[in-house]
Amino acid sequence: LSSVRQRFGLFGIRATVCWLQLTLFGTSSGFGTGGTGVFGSTTTDSHNPMKDVEVTSPPDDSISCLAFSPPTMPGNFLIGGSWANDVRCWEVQDNGQTVPKAQQMHTGPVLDACWSDDGSKVFTASCDKTAKMWDLNSNQAMQIAQHDGPIKAIHWIKAPNYSCIMTGSWDKTLKFWDTRSPNPMMSLQMPERCYCADVVYPMAVVATAERGLIVYQLENQPSEFRRIDSPLKHQHRCVAIFKDKQNKPTGFALGSIEGRVAIHYINPPNPAKDNFTFKCHRSNGTNTTTPQDIYAVNAISFHPVHGTLATVGSDGRFSFWDKDARTKLKTSEQLDQPITACCFNHNGNIFAYASSYDWSKGHEYYNPQKKNYIFLRNAAEELKPRNKKW
Repeated sequence: LSSVRQRFGLFGIRATVCWLQLTLFGTSSGFGTGGTGVFGSTTTDSHNPMKDVEVTSPPDDSISCLAFSPPTMPGNFLIGGSWANDVRCWEVQDNGQTVPKAQQMHTGPVLDACWSDDGSKVFTASCDKTAKMWDLNSNQAMQIAQHDGPIKAIHWIKAPNYSCIMTGSWDKTLKFWDTRSPNPMMSLQMPERCYCADVVYPMAVVATAERGLIVYQLENQPSEFRRIDSPLKHQHRCVAIFKDKQNKPTGFALGSIEGRVAIHYINPPNPAKDNFTFKCHRSNGTNTTTPQDIYAVNAISFHPVHGTLATVGSDGRFSFWDKDARTKLKTSEQLDQPITACCFNHNGNIFAYASSYDWSKGHEYYNPQKKNYIFLRNAAEELKPRNKKW
């Protein structure tokens, strides 16, 4: 496991605090009770400079992934995976209060997690080389996938003629599982290790080590559609598919460790004009007289209604962007830790982001006393697109 942590950049894993399954923490931990809530506090707090809602009982080690429940489920539930080997589930109530519901464990860090389309199951991928299916109704988890290396990405695919789980691993394979068989339905070889992936049926995109980029089509059965020369010159870190006005997947945003995002259309009318990259998560703006600090783009998430996007980075900031107007909508104040994951809820009203150390500055900047946080922000207004097009 030590080699796994070194490759991913995370070394120590603290002992996890026992977090009772299915324990409800009651209403006393709510927001706005007395002067303890995050609202109305006058002191500026560097761990939460945006004064967003803090999720109760966050994980005890760096947070690797966040995902909200699908629109088929009533209410909002948030899952988060961490390097403390656990995945947790919270209910996010309409008043902003978060209630821890349950958790499940792996024997290694959880690197990714996703929901089934009906919201009854959560799927988790781990450094322990397995993926699990967590049935939320029974609170039971069972192994559904196995690789020869850590599993970095996991996605649920719902096609008209099949449903399955897609797993991408550092063993250089992409595998598809129907969750009932110990053997995969299909295994596709990749040129390199899977670093990140996204799925919006009928399209999947996988970004690998050595700047590999592969698009897959998922109709009838998954197959490789196209390999793309990377529009970025540095290591891939995150990828997210975006849709067109007809709600069909039409391209993707790709983030790298060099503070840059590429917007790439699969079949653009004018590739040279339509595809572009932009800098983000860098210090000093465009002031070239002083050296610029450049940070990794750790996650990208598209707003489900407006099609605008959020990026989060090792600089401890989130930014909102309008890719069509090619403009920045907002940048947050700087948190005192990197932001490692983000997601929107199904209607785009809530933006969740996780603050924890990503080991981007190595072991000497790791402070085991520092808490990890998940914050919730009202995203209804700030992600509306600009009217004017370039």
